[in-house]
Amino acid sequence: MGLFSSIFHARDKPKNATNGSSYRFMLGGSTAGKAVTERSAMQMTAVYACVRILSEAIAGLPLHLYHYLEDGGKEKALDHPLYMLLHDEPNPEMSSFVFRETLMTHLLLWGNAYAQIIRNGKGDVVALYPLMPNRMTVDRDEKGQLYYSYQMSNTDAPTMLGGTVILKPADVLHIPGLGFDGLVGYSPIAMAKNAIGLAIATEEYGARFFANGATPGGILEYPGVIKDPEKVRESWNRGFSGSQNAGKVAILEQGMKYTPITISPEQAQFLETRKFQTNEIARIFRVPPHMIGDLDRSTFSNIENMSREFVTYTLDPWIGRLEASMHRSLLTEDEKKAYTIKFNVEGLLRGDYKSRMEGYAVGINNGFMCVNDVRRLEDWNLVPDELGGNIYMVNGTMVPLRDTGAAYRKGENE
Repeated sequence: MGLFSSIFHARDKPKNATNGSSYRFMLGGSTAGKAVTERSAMQMTAVYACVRILSEAIAGLPLHLYHYLEDGGKEKALDHPLYMLLHDEPNPEMSSFVFRETLMTHLLLWGNAYAQIIRNGKGDVVALYPLMPNRMTVDRDEKGQLYYSYQMSNTDAPTMLGGTVILKPADVLHIPGLGFDGLVGYSPIAMAKNAIGLAIATEEYGARFFANGATPGGILEYPGVIKDPEKVRESWNRGFSGSQNAGKVAILEQGMKYTPITISPEQAQFLETRKFQTNEIARIFRVPPHMIGDLDRSTFSNIENMSREFVTYTLDPWIGRLEASMHRSLLTEDEKKAYTIKFNVEGLLRGDYKSRMEGYAVGINNGFMCVNDVRRLEDWNLVPDELGGNIYMVNGTMVPLRDTGAAYRKGENE
């Protein structure tokens, strides 16, 4: 036991540098000189758009608890208490949409999403409450067992007493993002702080440019000696500084001359820099640029393919993380063998109306779909059994290859 004990205790504790918001090796400062935090990053329109698109997309997907059937199929476990929590209302204070949107926002900004699991006396899950990642710490005790330490606040739901609360892993739904130890995820904002910091710097530069005047700064030259230069400067700024004074005609007296000394934003490639940083942020979150308003390289023919790739390469990995974490934390060991938690992404993958109808026709004609299968996918009312809604049919002209020409060989066989 001594050998195994030493190996176990040699494992690194999950003290990620970006655990919550306490960055230990990258304190939030960027090389552009701007402090980058989760909240300052959300003030960038590109970051806000990416986070909003991904969180709303995940929150809008139907989430179901399924029960495995003996024939290998599955059906919705409508009678299970967890079904209502996941599909409708995880707690009395919020809907399932808001709950999942909040968790996904935390996951995108802090790299981790936490929710407190409330259980009754029998161990059944009766409520789920989101927890703020910047107040959560994951660590190991002296026996090497994981535990969660959460700093309470007055804004939290009254499910725990104040101060620092120690939670067992069984009481926490933890969804980690990309990380190095598989236990705690790294904050995408912290990992990409330089790109976001540059975007913040360019945005502030543009704001200050228009605040200081649409006319570039310059030098007021006077042939003699000015007795009160501050007064002259204030008079000039008052009359010609600011976007509201753009276009005014300046009147210079006594040989005074104005010489601009700065270059235009176009020459400094200011607009190009801002545009590149928008694409850079979209790359961080793996969101197609056309979804955040950049349509430069989008066409009618490729935008549908990019939307499908968004589901396949962007949403699917996040969905897999959510499903696996929920399955691990919310189901008992016996339930894991009989139940599964799944998001339904069929609605996002549907083509246009004509393509769907053609696909349904192929399914019905080849016998692997019935009329009610199609109507369920389109959210239509079902056809009763007496009218053939659940009957599977095939085209009667189709025969096995070995039976081809059987009718003409009938006399030979006799």
